[in-house]
Amino acid sequence: MAARRMGQAIADNGMRLVYGGASVGLMGVVADAALDAGGEVVGVLPKALADLELAHAGLTELHLVESMHARKTMMADLSDMFVALPGGLGTLEEVFEVWTWSQLGVHAKQVGFLDVRGYFEKLFGFLDHSVGQGFVKASQRDFAIRSDDPHDLLSKMDAKEVIYEPKWIGRAER
Repeated sequence: MAARRMGQAIADNGMRLVYGGASVGLMGVVADAALDAGGEVVGVLPKALADLELAHAGLTELHLVESMHARKTMMADLSDMFVALPGGLGTLEEVFEVWTWSQLGVHAKQVGFLDVRGYFEKLFGFLDHSVGQGFVKASQRDFAIRSDDPHDLLSKMDAKEVIYEPKWIGRAER
């Protein structure tokens, strides 16, 4: 399973996993795999969701925070890079937010997509379309790295530097 391989790869690379803190779902599988491989795993969970999302009891650290905004802020502060696995609206919202922060120069942290069975292929097709239509700069589209192999993804992300370039298209012409 790709989620287990992702957790293993994080631990194998001596990286710390920072995630939402639940014991269930794909991220619970990633966390368990990283822990099983001797990795450090930090969870950040809103107090209101601790029971609903079944807070993971075996983490290296678990931070309970007041809100989803506090959760995302703390996770971003504690993280060195961001990886999205196949997921739903919450996954997309979170990865696009941190990707936008790179675009705006809020941080210079890499964004990656573990593209299991081509899950993100159409999303990247849409992003390429957005570049072609002039709404996204190619350099900003290239902030994100995609691979179907966790070790390859982490290696590529670690090797690539995020270089800030102002996002506004056409601003230089004014």
